[in-house]
Amino acid sequence: MPSIRDVAAAAGVSYQTVSRVLNDSPRVRPDTRAAVRAAIETLGFHPNRAARALGLGRAPGITVVTSNTMLYGYASTLQGIEEAARTEGMAVGVRVVESDSPAEIKQTVDYVNDPSAGGLVVIAFDPAGTAVLEALPADIPAIAATEPVAPDTGRVTIALDERGAAADATEHLLALGHRTVHHVAIPSEGRSSGRQAGWRDALSRAGAEIPEVVASGWDIRAAYLAGQRLAGDPDVTAVLCGNDDIAQGVRRALYDAGRDVPGDVSIVGFDDIPGSAFWIPALTTVRMDFVGLGRACFLAAVAELTGQPRPETELTPPRLIVRESTAPPRHG
Repeated sequence: MPSIRDVAAAAGVSYQTVSRVLNDSPRVRPDTRAAVRAAIETLGFHPNRAARALGLGRAPGITVVTSNTMLYGYASTLQGIEEAARTEGMAVGVRVVESDSPAEIKQTVDYVNDPSAGGLVVIAFDPAGTAVLEALPADIPAIAATEPVAPDTGRVTIALDERGAAADATEHLLALGHRTVHHVAIPSEGRSSGRQAGWRDALSRAGAEIPEVVASGWDIRAAYLAGQRLAGDPDVTAVLCGNDDIAQGVRRALYDAGRDVPGDVSIVGFDDIPGSAFWIPALTTVRMDFVGLGRACFLAAVAELTGQPRPETELTPPRLIVRESTAPPRHG
């Protein structure tokens, strides 16, 4: 079946313009409207029900597709979406995609391809979310919260600069005198992901050794086991962790191995979860404005679905928060 983008190409306009024509927006010139109508008739295009419903004034609600509702980054992004929607008197529904298997992706796409799903925001921090984004029919308007380097899907994507923040954290440790920085990665990280790419950038610029990445699961026990791989190596003096939960597990592994933080090993986390300032020692970490990211995604989704210009949004950049868990290496 022809899509809204096929109509746009045939009429020589953007797909947003086609959406405005479908929803009788007054912001379309008569000659453009006629060209779009002619393309619709020629191609036999039938507008997606969800797109039609969502384009009529204010969208009735927002559906968020996410693979997780508990992890801090996902939950805080969802919080930002919900807060912004509540301010506008709109409801928020959540569809959890449990894996990136073809059957699960198809089921999720079928679910959101329905008028009752309302506006769509995909939290695409991982393979499952990215797979949903790539599988969505072109005529379903959607906004995605993504990693800084995301697959080109032709969608509007919004991201925090994790790459620059990871580089800042790594440079902080190098500036303290550490010869290199090890990295314990969260499961969603790939070589090009923001946190890992920024870590590599900083080490490369400094001419420092780039150690092998240590992979961890999401839970703290998995992080503890990953930390054990580093705790017995006396050459490990600095560790950048993929998030603060990982940092907690690594910290415990070092403690059990008799290695002091920050005396023997400095640790930096990521996200600045509530409570990290009250650990012993207080955790140096990167503060991420996931709530602001969620608000920005909501506003962009409403604009996309109603054919209005996307509002300018200024996200608070990620920022390194230096606390007690980092210090110069004890032995030079």
